[in-house]
Amino acid sequence: MNSDATPWALVLGASSGMGAATARALAAAGYSIAGVHLDRRATLPLAEAVQADIRACGREARFFNANAADAETRAATVAALRTELDARGEKIGVLVHSLAFGAMRPYVGDGDLITPQQFAMTYEVMAHSLVYWTQALLAAELLGAGGRIFALTSAGSHRVWPAYGAVSTAKAALEGHVRQLAVELAPRAITVNAIQAGVTDTPALRRVPTAEAMLAHGRAMNPHGRLTTPEDVARAIVALAVPGTAWITGNVIRVDGGEDIIG
Repeated sequence: MNSDATPWALVLGASSGMGAATARALAAAGYSIAGVHLDRRATLPLAEAVQADIRACGREARFFNANAADAETRAATVAALRTELDARGEKIGVLVHSLAFGAMRPYVGDGDLITPQQFAMTYEVMAHSLVYWTQALLAAELLGAGGRIFALTSAGSHRVWPAYGAVSTAKAALEGHVRQLAVELAPRAITVNAIQAGVTDTPALRRVPTAEAMLAHGRAMNPHGRLTTPEDVARAIVALAVPGTAWITGNVIRVDGGEDIIG
């Protein structure tokens, strides 16, 4: 990367929640943003608003409205970014994995139970796609020394909540991928960390059938007496993206105001 090049961040899940907040915060910190999001007409203004805010910071926004867990989407997005960034000698300095879409079904009992297909979909989106995007960026030589990879996890990786089993175990798998990638990428001077946010009121959480109970539990357990916000998470990622944090890797870092300590 040439010395005058603008660093880029690639945010998966960039149109709402923690992904949107992180895209905005990284733009304010000097990054141009490539974003992948999946929005239909009704929610497309969310992605457009994020892009407008990025450009208001004087940075570029290159968004792709497609399924980030799809192999063809991944290949096409990486190819497009390589063409655009190579021409200017620019690279991706930060990858943020903020994909939250999974099946909410119980394992046993009466009614609709989790199926193998739903397990596979949940794991592909919320865990394995981190590995696949990392592989693709490395193969395209878009992510080099000094790079930062962040994956969004939650206390659900080690706690039980009704009908949350597939998502819970996918989060645990995601954290396992973070540890493995951290070791394998250490010789390349690329760090990998999971950010464990506290209970946060986002569109993804609102899809959980017991969302109100989860939000109430988060407020009750948090020693600060409030929920975590997407901006809390975004600020932490920006702080961890600076060059001086190169020795922080392979961790699950809580950004929850102490919520998980209490339970």
